[in-house]
Amino acid sequence: MNVLEKYFTDFTAEQQKQFDALQGLYKEWNEKINVISRKDIDNFYLHHVLHSLAIAAQFELEDGMQVMDLGTGGGFPGVPLAIFFPKVSFHLVDSINKKLKVIEGVSQSIGLKNITTQHTRVEDIKARQFDVVVSRAVAPLKDLWHWSKPLLRKNKNNNEAPNGLICLKGGDLTLEISESGCKPFVWEIGKIFNEDFFKEKYMLYQPLKK
Repeated sequence: MNVLEKYFTDFTAEQQKQFDALQGLYKEWNEKINVISRKDIDNFYLHHVLHSLAIAAQFELEDGMQVMDLGTGGGFPGVPLAIFFPKVSFHLVDSINKKLKVIEGVSQSIGLKNITTQHTRVEDIKARQFDVVVSRAVAPLKDLWHWSKPLLRKNKNNNEAPNGLICLKGGDLTLEISESGCKPFVWEIGKIFNEDFFKEKYMLYQPLKK
């Protein structure tokens, strides 16, 4: 938890309690359903929680917004963001149902009310629209944008709130971005959080064009 408090100083008592509980709950669930490697469990708050909160450090999600976490895995970045933005609705989607069971168990244990889950492939989601799609290390940008774009609705009320795809990625992204046809904004996470772990890790934002 100390690494979170190094960069965020205004958690409510409820948020503090929820973040404090996460590592123990994920350790417990991980013994039944493996969603996090042992190395990552030992560095849980840095590798998973703070990494997810890079989005919160850069973007202000407004109350009432609808956000989809595409390929959420064990719940990242969706679970930490749902704690950070308790008045934003998060819909966490994955094609592997047992991972969603972990998310549902963790959410129930900490009283997280703003998360829903869906066991599906993103291509099969119909009749749902979101203000933002988030994703962490799931697929090439070209695919993420192809899947996300039909599910995004134009934000007509506030041009400052994000409205598009936000994804967390690592490594040399030059070719991937070129092949995607997108022109995303790119941030080095190591410049947001001064930690060695975030070297060569990036946050990309592809807005939905008006």
